[in-house]
Amino acid sequence: MRIVLATHNPGKVPELRAILRESIGEAFDDVELTTAGELGLPDPVETGVTFSENALLKARFVAEKSGSPAIADDSGLIVDVMGQAPGILSARWAGKHGDSAANKALLLAQISDIPDDKRTARFMCAAALVIPGDSGSREVVQTGECPGRILREERGDAGFGYDPVFLPDEQEDPTRPLTFAQMSEQQKDAISHRGKAMRKLAADVTSLLF
Repeated sequence: MRIVLATHNPGKVPELRAILRESIGEAFDDVELTTAGELGLPDPVETGVTFSENALLKARFVAEKSGSPAIADDSGLIVDVMGQAPGILSARWAGKHGDSAANKALLLAQISDIPDDKRTARFMCAAALVIPGDSGSREVVQTGECPGRILREERGDAGFGYDPVFLPDEQEDPTRPLTFAQMSEQQKDAISHRGKAMRKLAADVTSLLF
Protein backbone atom coordinates (compact mmCIF):
# COMPACT_ATOMS: atom_id res chain seq x y z
CA MET A 1 0.00 0.00 0.00
CA ARG A 2 1.21 3.48 -0.86
CA ILE A 3 0.55 6.48 1.40
CA VAL A 4 1.54 9.92 0.13
CA LEU A 5 2.58 12.72 2.45
CA ALA A 6 1.48 16.02 0.92
CA THR A 7 4.76 17.87 1.23
CA HIS A 8 7.91 18.76 -0.65
CA ASN A 9 9.90 18.59 2.58
CA PRO A 10 11.52 15.13 2.90
CA GLY A 11 12.44 15.99 6.48
CA LYS A 12 8.85 15.34 7.53
CA VAL A 13 8.97 11.70 6.42
CA PRO A 14 11.05 10.14 9.24
CA GLU A 15 8.73 11.53 11.94
CA LEU A 16 5.59 10.25 10.21
CA ARG A 17 7.23 6.90 9.46
CA ALA A 18 8.09 6.42 13.14
CA ILE A 19 4.59 7.43 14.28
CA LEU A 20 2.85 5.15 11.77
CA ARG A 21 5.11 2.21 12.57
CA GLU A 22 4.33 2.58 16.27
CA SER A 23 0.58 2.67 15.55
CA ILE A 24 0.32 0.06 12.79
CA GLY A 25 2.95 -2.41 13.90
CA GLU A 26 4.31 -5.11 11.61
CA ALA A 27 1.76 -4.32 8.90
CA PHE A 28 3.67 -1.10 8.27
CA ASP A 29 6.34 -3.19 6.53
CA ASP A 30 3.97 -3.38 3.55
CA VAL A 31 3.52 0.41 3.37
CA GLU A 32 5.32 2.55 0.80
CA LEU A 33 5.55 6.02 2.29
CA THR A 34 6.38 8.72 -0.25
CA THR A 35 5.87 12.46 -0.73
CA ALA A 36 4.13 14.70 -3.21
CA GLY A 37 7.53 16.11 -4.10
CA GLU A 38 8.88 12.67 -5.00
CA LEU A 39 5.87 12.14 -7.25
CA GLY A 40 6.42 15.49 -8.98
CA LEU A 41 3.13 16.96 -7.77
CA PRO A 42 2.92 20.73 -7.33
CA ASP A 43 1.80 22.45 -4.16
CA PRO A 44 -1.88 23.49 -4.32
CA VAL A 45 -2.80 27.09 -3.55
CA GLU A 46 -3.77 27.26 0.12
CA THR A 47 -7.06 29.15 0.04
CA GLY A 48 -8.43 27.94 3.39
CA VAL A 49 -8.94 30.29 6.31
CA THR A 50 -8.24 27.68 9.02
CA PHE A 51 -5.52 25.11 9.57
CA SER A 52 -8.05 22.31 9.06
CA GLU A 53 -9.27 23.71 5.75
CA ASN A 54 -5.74 24.01 4.39
CA ALA A 55 -4.73 20.54 5.58
CA LEU A 56 -7.78 19.02 3.90
CA LEU A 57 -7.22 21.03 0.74
CA LYS A 58 -3.68 19.67 0.41
CA ALA A 59 -4.63 16.08 1.25
CA ARG A 60 -7.56 16.12 -1.21
CA PHE A 61 -5.34 17.46 -3.99
CA VAL A 62 -2.65 14.83 -3.50
CA ALA A 63 -5.16 11.98 -3.08
CA GLU A 64 -6.88 12.98 -6.32
CA LYS A 65 -3.64 13.33 -8.29
CA SER A 66 -1.95 10.21 -6.93
CA GLY A 67 -4.94 7.91 -6.48
CA SER A 68 -3.51 6.93 -3.10
CA PRO A 69 -4.38 7.75 0.52
CA ALA A 70 -2.84 11.11 1.36
CA ILE A 71 -1.82 12.80 4.60
CA ALA A 72 -1.29 16.54 4.95
CA ASP A 73 -0.79 18.97 7.78
CA ASP A 74 -1.01 22.70 8.27
CA SER A 75 0.26 24.52 11.31
CA GLY A 76 1.16 27.88 12.73
CA LEU A 77 1.61 30.07 15.75
CA ILE A 78 -1.15 31.83 17.63
CA VAL A 79 -0.16 34.63 20.02
CA ASP A 80 -2.97 35.28 22.48
CA VAL A 81 -2.51 39.04 22.78
CA MET A 82 -2.72 39.22 18.97
CA GLY A 83 -5.95 37.23 18.72
CA GLN A 84 -5.55 34.50 16.09
CA ALA A 85 -2.40 36.01 14.57
CA PRO A 86 -0.10 35.11 12.95
CA GLY A 87 -2.22 31.95 12.54
CA ILE A 88 -2.43 30.59 9.01
CA LEU A 89 -0.18 33.48 7.90
CA SER A 90 2.66 32.37 10.19
CA ALA A 91 5.02 31.38 7.37
CA ARG A 92 4.54 34.69 5.54
CA TRP A 93 3.84 37.08 8.41
CA ALA A 94 6.43 39.60 7.20
CA GLY A 95 5.20 39.36 3.61
CA LYS A 96 7.51 36.80 2.00
CA HIS A 97 6.76 33.10 2.44
CA GLY A 98 9.41 31.27 4.44
CA ASP A 99 11.44 34.31 5.56
CA SER A 100 11.82 33.11 9.14
CA ALA A 101 14.19 35.87 10.24
CA ALA A 102 11.83 38.60 9.06
CA ASN A 103 8.79 36.84 10.52
CA LYS A 104 10.40 36.53 13.95
CA ALA A 105 11.68 40.11 13.90
CA LEU A 106 8.25 41.49 13.03
CA LEU A 107 6.48 39.42 15.67
CA LEU A 108 8.92 40.40 18.41
CA ALA A 109 8.60 44.06 17.43
CA GLN A 110 4.81 43.88 17.50
CA ILE A 111 4.71 42.56 21.07
CA SER A 112 7.84 44.27 22.39
CA ASP A 113 5.89 46.24 25.00
CA ILE A 114 3.88 43.23 26.22
CA PRO A 115 4.94 42.04 29.71
CA ASP A 116 6.35 38.53 30.04
CA ASP A 117 3.28 37.09 31.77
CA LYS A 118 1.06 38.22 28.89
CA ARG A 119 3.17 36.76 26.07
CA THR A 120 1.30 33.46 26.05
CA ALA A 121 1.00 31.63 22.75
CA ARG A 122 0.40 28.22 21.25
CA PHE A 123 1.38 26.28 18.19
CA MET A 124 -1.56 24.63 16.42
CA CYS A 125 -1.57 21.84 13.86
CA ALA A 126 -4.29 20.18 11.81
CA ALA A 127 -3.48 16.83 10.19
CA ALA A 128 -5.77 15.42 7.50
CA LEU A 129 -6.17 11.97 5.96
CA VAL A 130 -8.00 11.58 2.65
CA ILE A 131 -8.67 8.11 1.23
CA PRO A 132 -9.92 8.20 -2.38
CA GLY A 133 -12.55 5.73 -3.55
CA ASP A 134 -14.99 5.04 -6.37
CA SER A 135 -17.94 6.01 -4.19
CA GLY A 136 -16.28 9.11 -2.80
CA SER A 137 -13.39 9.84 -0.52
CA ARG A 138 -13.18 9.29 3.22
CA GLU A 139 -11.75 12.18 5.21
CA VAL A 140 -10.50 12.64 8.75
CA VAL A 141 -8.94 15.67 10.45
CA GLN A 142 -7.17 15.67 13.81
CA THR A 143 -5.65 18.60 15.67
CA GLY A 144 -2.83 19.11 18.13
CA GLU A 145 -1.82 22.05 20.31
CA CYS A 146 1.31 23.01 22.21
CA PRO A 147 0.92 25.95 24.64
CA GLY A 148 3.80 28.15 25.72
CA ARG A 149 4.99 31.74 25.53
CA ILE A 150 7.08 34.02 23.34
CA LEU A 151 10.50 35.05 24.60
CA ARG A 152 12.13 38.42 23.97
CA GLU A 153 15.17 36.96 22.24
CA GLU A 154 16.15 33.80 20.41
CA ARG A 155 17.55 30.72 22.12
CA GLY A 156 18.91 27.70 20.29
CA ASP A 157 20.02 26.83 16.77
CA ALA A 158 17.84 23.82 15.95
CA GLY A 159 14.30 23.75 14.57
CA PHE A 160 12.90 26.31 12.18
CA GLY A 161 10.48 29.22 11.98
CA TYR A 162 9.51 30.59 15.37
CA ASP A 163 11.13 27.72 17.31
CA PRO A 164 13.95 29.86 18.83
CA VAL A 165 11.51 32.27 20.48
CA PHE A 166 8.88 29.74 21.58
CA LEU A 167 9.16 28.29 25.09
CA PRO A 168 6.67 25.41 25.50
CA ASP A 169 4.94 24.93 28.85
CA GLU A 170 5.70 21.20 28.88
CA GLN A 171 9.33 20.62 29.85
CA GLU A 172 11.40 17.57 30.78
CA ASP A 173 13.26 19.66 33.35
CA PRO A 174 11.23 22.71 34.48
CA THR A 175 14.32 24.11 36.22
CA ARG A 176 16.10 24.33 32.85
CA PRO A 177 13.37 25.17 30.33
CA LEU A 178 14.22 24.80 26.63
CA THR A 179 12.82 26.44 23.54
CA PHE A 180 11.86 24.24 20.60
CA ALA A 181 15.17 25.29 19.01
CA GLN A 182 17.12 23.95 22.00
CA MET A 183 15.45 20.56 22.01
CA SER A 184 16.44 17.41 20.17
CA GLU A 185 14.06 16.20 17.47
CA GLN A 186 12.85 13.46 19.82
CA GLN A 187 12.18 15.91 22.66
CA LYS A 188 10.28 18.25 20.37
CA ASP A 189 8.24 15.53 18.64
CA ALA A 190 7.09 14.17 22.01
CA ILE A 191 5.30 17.41 22.92
CA SER A 192 4.84 19.31 19.67
CA HIS A 193 1.52 20.25 18.12
CA ARG A 194 2.41 18.34 14.96
CA GLY A 195 3.47 15.23 16.84
CA LYS A 196 0.21 15.21 18.81
CA ALA A 197 -1.95 15.69 15.70
CA MET A 198 -0.08 13.04 13.72
CA ARG A 199 -0.29 10.47 16.51
CA LYS A 200 -4.06 10.95 16.62
CA LEU A 201 -4.23 10.60 12.83
CA ALA A 202 -2.12 7.46 12.91
CA ALA A 203 -4.90 5.75 14.85
CA ASP A 204 -7.32 6.67 12.03
CA VAL A 205 -4.89 5.35 9.42
CA THR A 206 -4.75 2.07 11.33
CA SER A 207 -8.52 1.71 11.70
CA LEU A 208 -9.43 2.79 8.16
CA LEU A 209 -6.67 1.15 6.11
CA PHE A 210 -5.65 -1.95 8.11
